[in-house]
Amino acid sequence: MSDDAVQGELFDADFLQRLRTLFFKLKSRRRLKKKGAQRTRATGFTREFKDHRQYTSRDDFRAIDWRLYARLEKLFIRLYEEIQEYHVHILIDTSSSMIEPHPGKRVQALRLAVALSYLALMNQHRVSILSFSDTVQQEIRPLKGQGHIHTILQHLGGMKFGGLTDIDASLARFRPGRDRRGLVFILSDLFGQDPFATRDALHQAIRWPAETHVVHILDPQEVRPQLDGEVQLIDVETGESRRLSLSPADIERYATAVEAFLEELEQSCLKRRIHYTGWFTDQSFEQLFMTLLSQGSSLAGS
Repeated sequence: MSDDAVQGELFDADFLQRLRTLFFKLKSRRRLKKKGAQRTRATGFTREFKDHRQYTSRDDFRAIDWRLYARLEKLFIRLYEEIQEYHVHILIDTSSSMIEPHPGKRVQALRLAVALSYLALMNQHRVSILSFSDTVQQEIRPLKGQGHIHTILQHLGGMKFGGLTDIDASLARFRPGRDRRGLVFILSDLFGQDPFATRDALHQAIRWPAETHVVHILDPQEVRPQLDGEVQLIDVETGESRRLSLSPADIERYATAVEAFLEELEQSCLKRRIHYTGWFTDQSFEQLFMTLLSQGSSLAGS
């Protein structure tokens, strides 16, 4: 399948229209909440013209709009709104487990990356997209401006998936910049050779000068598989094979263990002030996206 065909499959007209609807829904929600100018001491902000107000003796004379004075012969000052400018880093897990045997995880990860990029670019933030498997690499240089969404769509449509997972090594090499406040979104199934190593690898995020969100993308079959009897399981990343005999009781014990691990992972993130969102591929994309943003993301209020 060509890259154009893949892009059309992932980001069809219906998805893009739903994305625009989501953006305007968020914009309307912010407009209702927003009152006056938002000011911040943080670095990385832009000033947008908001309105004029008549000059008073308490105002800084340097804010006077002299062009307006030449027309009206009255003194007015220009009012600006300080808008926090973020650098949004989107890390996409491109290891083999994200596409085999459940390709819906890849689709959800790429669509979520597009949705986050679209929201960030529309609000004049910088966006960087990185991939990781056994290491991390930058896929798209930092971009700013609404027109760059087409570049992101084209690149993500051709992104290749495969290889081993080494979350610890990947996150150890990731360094969000300090030029402005960072927002980091890790999109992954968090499957590695050792689940406890995955939990510990996320601990590195507390050293980043950024607000971090972990989006745990899973297929329901990975939590409660529909298996019974004699089966042969093959690790899609290492090729390791095991033949097992599974009873309903075995599947129940497995499901209980997985749910306990997910709970432990979420609690571990919360203790480290990392936002955690469970993202199952059979649930509504719009609902999950709104949930992700409502869990304290600064991107939702920008």
